[in-house]
Amino acid sequence: MVRKLVFIKLILIVFVTFTFQTTSAQEHEKNTIPLARLLDEISNKYKIFFTYNANLLNNKYIQEKGFANLTLKESISLLKKLTPFLFDDLGNNYYVIYTKKGLDENKFLSKVKTIYSNDFFVDSTFNRNNVIVRGIVLSSDNMPLSGATLQEKESLGGTTTNLDGTFEFEIQKENNIEISFLGHNSKTLKLKPGLFNTIILLAGQELKEVQVVGSRNKNRVANDTPVAIDFIDIEITSTKSSQIEINQFLQYAIPSFNATKQSGADGADHIDPATIRGLGPDQTLVLINGKRRHQASLINLYGTRGRGNSGTDLNAIPISAIKRIELLRDGASAQYGSDAIAGVLNIVLNDTDNELNVTSTLGFNNADSNATFPNRVDGFTYKLGLNYGTKISKGGFINFTAEALSADNTIRPATAAREKFGQAAVKNVSIFVNSEITIYRNTKVYFNGGFNYKDTEAFAFTRNLDSERNVLDIYPKGFNPLITSNILDNSVSFGMLTSFKEWNVDVSNTFGRNNFHYFIQNTLNATLEENSPTEFDAGGHQLIQNTTNIDFSKYFLAKTYGFNIALGLEYRLDKYKIFSGEEGSYASYDINGDLVSSQTPLSEYKRYNGEIRPGGSQGFPGYSPENEVDRNRSNSGVYLDTEIDFSKKFMIGAALRYEYYSDFGSTLNYKFASRYKITQKFNLRGSFSTGFRAPSLAQSYYNLTFTNFIGNTPSESLLIANNSPIARRFDIDRLTEEKAVNYSLGFTAKLSPTFNVTIDGYYVFIEDRIILSGNFDASNLGLGIDNVQFFANGVDTETTGVDLVLNWKRKMKNSELSLDVSGNINHMIITDIKNKMLDKETFFGERDQQFLLASAPKSKFNLGVNYQYKKLKTSLNFTRFSEIKLIDWQIAQDVSNFNNSETERLKSATDIYKPKITTDLHFSYQLNNTINVQLGANNLLNIYPTKQNTFTDSGGLWDATQMGTNGSFYYTKLNLKL
Repeated sequence: MVRKLVFIKLILIVFVTFTFQTTSAQEHEKNTIPLARLLDEISNKYKIFFTYNANLLNNKYIQEKGFANLTLKESISLLKKLTPFLFDDLGNNYYVIYTKKGLDENKFLSKVKTIYSNDFFVDSTFNRNNVIVRGIVLSSDNMPLSGATLQEKESLGGTTTNLDGTFEFEIQKENNIEISFLGHNSKTLKLKPGLFNTIILLAGQELKEVQVVGSRNKNRVANDTPVAIDFIDIEITSTKSSQIEINQFLQYAIPSFNATKQSGADGADHIDPATIRGLGPDQTLVLINGKRRHQASLINLYGTRGRGNSGTDLNAIPISAIKRIELLRDGASAQYGSDAIAGVLNIVLNDTDNELNVTSTLGFNNADSNATFPNRVDGFTYKLGLNYGTKISKGGFINFTAEALSADNTIRPATAAREKFGQAAVKNVSIFVNSEITIYRNTKVYFNGGFNYKDTEAFAFTRNLDSERNVLDIYPKGFNPLITSNILDNSVSFGMLTSFKEWNVDVSNTFGRNNFHYFIQNTLNATLEENSPTEFDAGGHQLIQNTTNIDFSKYFLAKTYGFNIALGLEYRLDKYKIFSGEEGSYASYDINGDLVSSQTPLSEYKRYNGEIRPGGSQGFPGYSPENEVDRNRSNSGVYLDTEIDFSKKFMIGAALRYEYYSDFGSTLNYKFASRYKITQKFNLRGSFSTGFRAPSLAQSYYNLTFTNFIGNTPSESLLIANNSPIARRFDIDRLTEEKAVNYSLGFTAKLSPTFNVTIDGYYVFIEDRIILSGNFDASNLGLGIDNVQFFANGVDTETTGVDLVLNWKRKMKNSELSLDVSGNINHMIITDIKNKMLDKETFFGERDQQFLLASAPKSKFNLGVNYQYKKLKTSLNFTRFSEIKLIDWQIAQDVSNFNNSETERLKSATDIYKPKITTDLHFSYQLNNTINVQLGANNLLNIYPTKQNTFTDSGGLWDATQMGTNGSFYYTKLNLKL
């Protein structure tokens, strides 16, 4: 009976196998035509003639797909690869067809139907466990893919395809081989040793236009680049993060990236400054889909990180609209122009075309800085993101994103200078779109753009009740001014991609605008006394940028090597404005109710307890007509960028760029980079480049009269525009470009299929860095102000450091464990202070120097432990923030308070923030294919920076440091994919 059952099973297996094979063969044959018919079609299309033996093509069939769009030369080349025949060109449009020498002719002349498609038989030699496999890798339109990678999953041995797409190498028998090529979906297959394997990689919609930032070679994959590049997949990384804005998202994803939440820093409370490798916020270029993103119109003042710089408002871009983020950690001014001294951040927008994604986040902070778990909470945060994509036209798509965010203030312990210290509140609405449409076989148009609106609210320093800055009839207990702002940020980029005689051509135009408008609330103008309004329109600033590009690139194939050439032109127009607010926001009024001017006698100034009342809105004085600016500049650039693959192991890249600016002249920069593949597992890479950053229009023309708090003492200060005659009186030169030299050396190692290591060292020297000076005595200028400040090319710096990234993963039956270790060690020194004949301590003293150096923390390390069991994912992350030193306002006190010892004064004024480790814990559960639920905590143990004394710049118990001062953040997130 058992034998019968076994026999019946064998019959069933044979029947099922035969049926499956027959069905597969029938399906396969539906896509085939007689080879003779295809030759007739080619003959009629190109007016040529094929001559062959009448019986040669009997029962020979071939897949027609892929030949329709090929040239004659390409068609003949593909026929040679897919059939056992030679096609000999006799001239005069005649081709003779005959069997390749050495093949069994009787086999190919048999009456058995033969189909030429994915495989055909060739001899192969193999011994025991090792076999030799041969074949060709083609794209979906049957074009050979040169440089495609084939790698064994177990041994990591492999090869890359030749110029004609073919390959031959030895593998272990039955091993899985991963085949990959940039812009195409990878495949994992068991290659057959007795067959000529034809592998077709489909060009994925999502990968079709992958741009590796830092290389214009479309054949360059990320692991083979000669410089360090980080890729952050938003969908994957967001399951291990509670962050709701890009700056904080990258803060924990990339160790060399630092973003700091400010408090009491005017406009910087509303737009967070961010840095890479401790360099300036404006020394990193930001791209959207490879196109230059405009900067914010805000310039950072006071004790903020990036003091004196204007950065890009990354938080104006909704996370829901982003597919991935690419960070090039290397100088790239020769490739991309100004601002790329530290590197390039490229944000790639979503391009899905068949789904709706909904993300909802609810969270809050622990408001008790002395307890691990909260007994009171604040900073309530709500976020809703929608992303929808749909197909349009053939091969086109349009993707929409809408996101709304509301985050309340946080209130943390403050000094005597402030009653309310904490994070600004923000209401943020964004709409983004990304689209691409094919209008011809090799031509497509693209479009992307966005609109962002922020309504923000931040607390300024407290105005005490018994002060010339207060009016008791309005605020009998004193008051806390509110600096609110409406920030509009919009952009649009459109262009066309095409090819002409095998050259890729990209023509584009990108427009961006940032409009920052101040509204001061819960305030007054003390010179209006009891008649003062409590709200003022304080004016603001605007930056408009328009960039036009035309780029050309082509990859050339030679017998032994290949090289890519890219060249292009760029024209950019920048326009900067400062617009005034209402009169009461900036004016002072005398005892007669008239505007105070230089002609007003001191006796007619309004006073309180003998002190002159200051004019303008308290918290932030408005911009006056005298502050108004309407300036523009243009610049033109031309670049040449090339990469040469001397072999599969060795490549060299070089770039040269010339730019001319209408306001300061020209600059020429260059770059060399190389990568050597020591083995299949190890790459050695390095680069050398020069760089530059043009002074921003804001640095050249910004000016404002404002109240500067030196300790608890307010002082009226004037920030003089660099082009002002007053700046020349203080021997401050006109601004010129910052110049840089950048070296890097590193290696990558794929030690196993699940273990990767990259280590990159760097050195960056920057000459003529633009800084905001200290306060010079202005009492003798007759302007009614105490101090003046300037922007100047003030210092030279050197920055050295190392970036480290390790990734390990192990898959088990129902689970997966991975470890991610990353770190940055950084050291910056100031090599020269260019104070000329000015007092060095006033021009850029110890306090100012320490603010610059604190922008480059000594180190930051991340350790992530990720575990997945079936539908449940857990992530435990540890982040170590290094020690930071700052100098507080005690440095401005009289040295007699410190035993007449400047050393003792400096020691007392030095605030040391000790190293801290924060812990993040996240859980994610996939309920079904549609619903994912996530919850967790950032800074689970409620760790805060080291508490300081009453002399901090922020007015709180902490100045702004990289770990932040908000404590624990607890959240829950719901993700829907429809």
